[in-house]
Amino acid sequence: MGNNDIELEHRTEMIYLPAIRILSPCLLVAFSFVFPVAQVRLALSTAATEESAAPPAIVLGFVGGFVRYNDVVHNEVQLAARLRKEYPTGTIIEIFENHSGDSAYKRILSLLDTNHAGTPSPDEKRNARIILYGHSWGASEIVTLARRLEKDGIPVLLTVQVDSVRKSGEDDVVVPANVAQAANFYQAEGLLRGEPEIRAADKTRTKIIGNFQFSYGESPYSCIGYPWYARVFMKAHTQIECDPKVWSEVESLIRSTLHEVEEKIPER
Repeated sequence: MGNNDIELEHRTEMIYLPAIRILSPCLLVAFSFVFPVAQVRLALSTAATEESAAPPAIVLGFVGGFVRYNDVVHNEVQLAARLRKEYPTGTIIEIFENHSGDSAYKRILSLLDTNHAGTPSPDEKRNARIILYGHSWGASEIVTLARRLEKDGIPVLLTVQVDSVRKSGEDDVVVPANVAQAANFYQAEGLLRGEPEIRAADKTRTKIIGNFQFSYGESPYSCIGYPWYARVFMKAHTQIECDPKVWSEVESLIRSTLHEVEEKIPER
C-alpha cells in the first residue's frame, strides 16, 4: 500500500467514523422495532411448518397365499383398482402381499407423518383413518397389522376378512380394541376353510358387523385364470375369492366407511 492510499484511508475514517457514532443509537432503536416483528414472523412460519395436515384416508388390501400384489386375476387387486378411480385424491389405496406386513406398517407410519417429522405425532396417530381388508393369509395379516397399530395408539376404522386362514404365530380370531368395526366372510367346505367366527377383544369398542357364511356346493365353478391346483384342491376357498357377491359386500362396507369419513371432515 502506497502513501497516497494510506492517506485516503485515513481521510475516509475521519469522515465516516463520526457519522457512524451519531447514527448507531438510531440504528439500534430501529432494529429494536424490526427484530420483534421478525421474531413474530419466524414464530408464525415455524408454527405453520409444525402444523400437520389431516392424514389421508388409507385403504390397504392383502392378497392370500403366494399371490403377487399386482395380479389382476384376484378380486383384492381389482377392488383396489376400482376404488382408486373413484377416490383419486385424499385417499391412499394400495395392495400388499401377505408376507409384507412390515412394509405395510412402515407405509402407514409414513403416510400419517404429514409434517415429515420422522414419526407420526400423537395428533396424527389419533386422526388416522385406516381400512384393512384381505383374503386367506391376507385376512390373517390384517388382524396382525391392526394389533401392531394398537400398540402405537393408532385406530383402525374397519377390517374385512374374507375366508381368513390363520398364519403361523398369528391370531385371526380376536379383533383388537383399536378397530371400530370388523366383518368376516367365510365358507366351510373342502380342505381349506375360512375362520367361521371372529370376536372383539373389547365389545365396548369394536362392533362385529357379522360372520357371513357362503356355500358353493352346488355353485358352478367360474374362477377363470386361477391356477389348476387352486381349482382342484382349494375349490371352495378359491370360489369365495372370485365370488362377485362377496366382493360387492366388501366394497360396500369400504365405500360406506369412506363416506362416513368424508362427512366428518370439517370444511376449511
